[in-house]
Amino acid sequence: MTTHTAPRQQRAPRQDNRRQPLLDAAAALFRTRGFHAVTMREIAREAGMLAGSVYYHFSSKDDLLVSVYEEGVRRITERVAEACQDAETPWAKLEAACCAHTEMLLDESDYAQVILKVMPEDVPSGQAQLIDCRDEYEGLFRDLVDALPLAASVDRTIFRLTLIGALNSARNWYRPGGKSPAEVAREIMKLMKNPLLKEGSQI
Repeated sequence: MTTHTAPRQQRAPRQDNRRQPLLDAAAALFRTRGFHAVTMREIAREAGMLAGSVYYHFSSKDDLLVSVYEEGVRRITERVAEACQDAETPWAKLEAACCAHTEMLLDESDYAQVILKVMPEDVPSGQAQLIDCRDEYEGLFRDLVDALPLAASVDRTIFRLTLIGALNSARNWYRPGGKSPAEVAREIMKLMKNPLLKEGSQI
């Protein structure tokens, strides 16, 4: 006698409405205490969830960190792309991008600080994803620098990496109350764009 089993009724996909609170909680804890010091249980408690519920959204703490990093890069990418829209010349576009980049990195947001503090090698299982994410963002600056009317002797890769390095280093010495983040970016751009020597001086 053959029995027929009724097809299993598929459940409607569960709404992922707790993912963002988890990302926010993780970003805050990773920033203040460091990635390795924080547990998934603490992140769940910060987000107002049961510890086991975190694994519905993220398979591991490494997976969660990658998502926090990606969210931070997504936010800064949107900010930089938006800032460039109204600029008309290649130099103006690059300056707008540098201002937006510096403002995001110095605004003390949890996501921005995680991007600054976490290195891809800190998370071996997610290293390739973090590198890809970082490289995709830097591709914005690669395109902007490639569009500049620079002399043929200028190495555009070194120019771009030096510029980004200078902007990122501002977090080490910047203090509120002086120049704004945008003004800092413009000063760095000025140093990169204009000769450092006074007219008529020699090296």
